[in-house]
Amino acid sequence: MKYPISFRLLPAAVSALALLSACATGGPSSASARPVLYPNATLNRVGDAQGQAEVNACMSRASAAGLSPSQSGNEVGRRAGEGAAVGGVASAVGALITGRGGEGVLRAGAAGAAVGGSAGAVSGAFHNDKPNSTYRSFVQRCLSERGFEVIGWN
Repeated sequence: MKYPISFRLLPAAVSALALLSACATGGPSSASARPVLYPNATLNRVGDAQGQAEVNACMSRASAAGLSPSQSGNEVGRRAGEGAAVGGVASAVGALITGRGGEGVLRAGAAGAAVGGSAGAVSGAFHNDKPNSTYRSFVQRCLSERGFEVIGWN
């Protein structure tokens, strides 16, 4: 069976999306960032390996206290729903304006909802990795109480 070009390009589009998502999930403003320690007297005395062990311990302690490194509110699902609603309504209204009646409006609305939902899900995937400031404050205070200074997150 011969598929339209849009279906033949689907695997390439999915691969490109996965690659872009992987690139967008790092850096200091992502939830996967780790504290960067200033080389103060404590870090110089215990060394980098012990400093990273203390970072891990403080991160575990924050998780045990019920905190999560990411501030996820199911951004993917929320944006997919918004996109589907907006795309569906816009397409149905467009079909009514151009004079398509009955089934044409339903088809246009369903297609618009599918496109809008997909676009919303992609948008949500790029906005779903927000750091939790309370988690970061907890980790920084824990490290501070152990004599370390956090100068940022990477």
